[in-house]
Amino acid sequence: MPHPRIVILTGAGLSAESGVPTFRGVDGLWEGYRVEEVASPEAFKHRPELVHRFYNLRRAALKTVMPNAAHESLVRLEREWPGSFLHITQNVDDLNERAGARKLLHMHGQLAKVRCVWCRVVLDWREDLFVETPCPECGKTGKLRPDIVWFGEMPYHIDEITRALETVDIFICIGTSGVVYPAAGFARLAAENGAQRLIEINPESTEISSHFTEHRQGPASVEVPRLVDELLAEVGS
Repeated sequence: MPHPRIVILTGAGLSAESGVPTFRGVDGLWEGYRVEEVASPEAFKHRPELVHRFYNLRRAALKTVMPNAAHESLVRLEREWPGSFLHITQNVDDLNERAGARKLLHMHGQLAKVRCVWCRVVLDWREDLFVETPCPECGKTGKLRPDIVWFGEMPYHIDEITRALETVDIFICIGTSGVVYPAAGFARLAAENGAQRLIEINPESTEISSHFTEHRQGPASVEVPRLVDELLAEVGS
């Protein structure tokens, strides 16, 4: 009998204990702007300098944080699970990769990449980016943008994610608020397609908690390693 197929969805709660800054104040604003005002195609068109400053700060912050036990445990599960495995993340940081993740899809893009709206090239990028920075591929200036899915844009890899959710046996959701679609609908889709187990790990209940059959409340750095130990023990017994 084939081993269960696992699909994992992770959100901000996975990286929170690593200290990844949100760049939002207690009023939900960054320097007086709503995040939607610096994370949209319209903002990039009309205020590109502001957009670049926001993402330069976020990109630089990646150098100050490290993967935590939850990231490392998911990589262990990826390496040791004998069946199909896919990790989908809403996070734009690179902590999963730095922990060693390989079977990973970034549905909202990555801070450590930029793309050119002129020639469509996607490039690894760790330094600051400015309006006058030329594209290394086509030489155009003002065309490089963060490779981030902004408000109003379609998330990446949706077709591949949908196919995985159509055959998943164990769906695990870690550290996501359950308010951002389409990711908030993944648990329902997995259930409709016959997933045997739907597991939510979060410090508290969310708007989609009712879609899950198992709930583990607590910090990801504690609950994820515990779950991984249990899953690997089950297939090893």
